[in-house]
Amino acid sequence: MDRSSFAVGSPFLDALSPAQRTVYGDAPFETTTVAFDALDPASYDLLWWHQEEPLAITDTLSGCRGALRSFLRAGGGLLLTGRALSAVATLGIDAVPPDAVGVDGEATGPLPKARYTDHPLFSGFETRPFTAESAPFARYERILPERGELLAATARDGGDAYGQLPVVVWRIGEGAVLGIGSFVSAGEAFSDARNRLLSNAVDCLATPGRLPRRALTGPALAELRAEFADDHHRPTYHLTAPANWLNDPNGLLRWNGRYHVFYQYNPGGPHHGTIHWGHASSADLVRWRDEPVALTPSPNGPDRDGCWSGCAVDDDGTPTLVYTGGRERRQLPCLATSDDPALRTWEKYEANPVIELPPEEPPLLSTEHWETEFRDHALWREGDTWHHLIGSGTDAGTGVVLHYTGTDLDTWEYEGPVLVGEPEEGHMWECPELLGFADRDLLHVSNYDEVRYFIGSFEDDGRFERESTGLLDHGDFYAPQSLVDGDRYLTWGWLPEARGAAEQWDAGWSGCLSVPRELSVEGGELRQRPAPELEALRGQCHEFDLSVEPGTETELPVRGRSLELAAEIALDDADSVEIAPLASPDGEERTTIRYTGDELLIDRHRSGGPGTVEEPVVAPAEDLEDPLTLRAFVDGSVVELFANERRCLTGRVYPVGGSDRLLVSADGGSAHVSIAVWSLGSIW
Repeated sequence: MDRSSFAVGSPFLDALSPAQRTVYGDAPFETTTVAFDALDPASYDLLWWHQEEPLAITDTLSGCRGALRSFLRAGGGLLLTGRALSAVATLGIDAVPPDAVGVDGEATGPLPKARYTDHPLFSGFETRPFTAESAPFARYERILPERGELLAATARDGGDAYGQLPVVVWRIGEGAVLGIGSFVSAGEAFSDARNRLLSNAVDCLATPGRLPRRALTGPALAELRAEFADDHHRPTYHLTAPANWLNDPNGLLRWNGRYHVFYQYNPGGPHHGTIHWGHASSADLVRWRDEPVALTPSPNGPDRDGCWSGCAVDDDGTPTLVYTGGRERRQLPCLATSDDPALRTWEKYEANPVIELPPEEPPLLSTEHWETEFRDHALWREGDTWHHLIGSGTDAGTGVVLHYTGTDLDTWEYEGPVLVGEPEEGHMWECPELLGFADRDLLHVSNYDEVRYFIGSFEDDGRFERESTGLLDHGDFYAPQSLVDGDRYLTWGWLPEARGAAEQWDAGWSGCLSVPRELSVEGGELRQRPAPELEALRGQCHEFDLSVEPGTETELPVRGRSLELAAEIALDDADSVEIAPLASPDGEERTTIRYTGDELLIDRHRSGGPGTVEEPVVAPAEDLEDPLTLRAFVDGSVVELFANERRCLTGRVYPVGGSDRLLVSADGGSAHVSIAVWSLGSIW
């Protein structure tokens, strides 16, 4: 672009500050300074406002709103650097301004999201460049813009900050607004890099169509998903978000012949924060499609800081979401309803929240993040009465499930605790859920480390009498939720990453859901089976019947990273049997499923990948019948096991590449292994 023919106006309030004189004067393109009260946007191709001093919102700024929006709709560009980004609400660009303003005391620079590393805005930079030292900033941290797309986080000399998001773009009509709320200052340090960033910004705004729009709708999400199709760590038949962050499954519902899975979603990047509700649906549990984001935080609502976990119910023909709204240090339940048969649009209840305060008894846990830990909702109806469970912890250091009842969904009466845990069962219980079976009930909770279940009975007085306890899954599995599907429960859980924040950021996505599981209680014991619908994904079956001798290793003539294995393992006189999927051609890299008779484990110390967890995940197996029947779902970075339908074990692994072999061996003696292997197709 010939910047000499591109008219750039650089406005200021009251008078030019020394910092503005320096930054505008040192810019790698010509600018014309002009006071805001004399600004005519139509006289310029681009406006660039830089502000380092604390910003005072004035009537002059508000008065520019109409002319500025006309300028943008007609194809103009606006660049906001430093604290000028704080004016987006006043200028009518976004209802949510940055929530963090200050001065960084170290070298910083833009850290592009994975999909934007090759964007022209960051052309000519290293992966983690520094463009300023001690730069004033305005950025999004606890909240996100209502309409803007985040392009980059903050690279720091002292360590990257993935939740500090100062680079935002808004597309308005034919034009665009680009906010770079940090990385630009009058200091001399990194001035060449600063000017490169400014040059790139002007080049992008000269052609606004080069700047992305926020992806919250179905078609845009499908395009976003396609950008990660070549990532061999990306699961193909486990549910994932199109990009960015996924955690708890929420709002599971079958409606108008389709299964709907909502989930905790952060469009700001592959890190936890400012939670929305993502959405996917399927007619058959086999083929899925991305739906528009269902819930976004309301700028002035009780969920401004996040739409946290909850559930979905059918309220006499009205699909209703019950979710936790977060604002500042308060968490309270909120409602949203839909009259859309496809559940793509939702309307929040105008009187949210539907419970104003947590109960006083028992005294509940308070932390630095929340006045009271009071979140996550499970509802069911008996006759005319709704039952409502909420997760919390007591100030005595035990988890607790709280119980409310009501005849409608916006008026609740507190009934007391359903169950109070023991100290060793976790100090905070999230995501409670109660499932009723023929002769037993099952209550499960998530305590930050594990998903603990209790088998017993939910009594008429609202208390749960426990008989036994255990873990739903002994590995990387958390916050499950279920839906009633005819005469069965289908359950999904969150499979969190087992690699570091840097690796997640560089990948551009984080988290997936388990395969759908059928849960039941039979003879007082929990049973878990993969949903039989998954069999529709199977390709050709390869069957092997092996007598495995010690000291030998058999490579099966099957390759793939998206496999299902069904094995029967008889140890005979062997100490252990190992099945190793995701093995490299030389066998050095591998993920080992090891069965010893006493335990079943996923050994990942040779699974590969930088920044990943190498500790094994282990489940006890001494009480499982012999021979062991094993279903294994291997999918990119997921190994999900079902042992004798009684024990589940899930591990996340990250082979470096080319690791698609399948090996079988025994140690200490001979064993017999019968195994069937299928390649599984994509669910998308």
